[in-house]
Amino acid sequence: MTGPGKLLKIYIGESTSHHGEPLYHTIIKQIKKLGLAGATTVRGIEGYGANSVIHSTRILRLSEDLPIVIEVVDTEPKIQNLIKVLDGTITSGILMTLQDVEIIRYEKSKQE
Repeated sequence: MTGPGKLLKIYIGESTSHHGEPLYHTIIKQIKKLGLAGATTVRGIEGYGANSVIHSTRILRLSEDLPIVIEVVDTEPKIQNLIKVLDGTITSGILMTLQDVEIIRYEKSKQE
């Protein structure tokens, strides 16, 4: 896969859950189920969201709700489908952004 694509970034809190499991895990499972190229979950060291509460890894302010960013790159139709699915299932605690990207190289790894 090469050429124009979309980058969807999904921002959530680490402690946000959906039907008893971490929301980030629910989202990753949905991305896989929909057959997108792949996704990466990144745990932040500090941040704040809509409630303006700073969450941090600093020792004196160790948080159990660190920022999580899920990044997904794929073709526009697949990303738009994912957005529709997420909009229909996740009702709060989420921010999504969408960017144009140019996919330079995407190959499956050779597993031995």
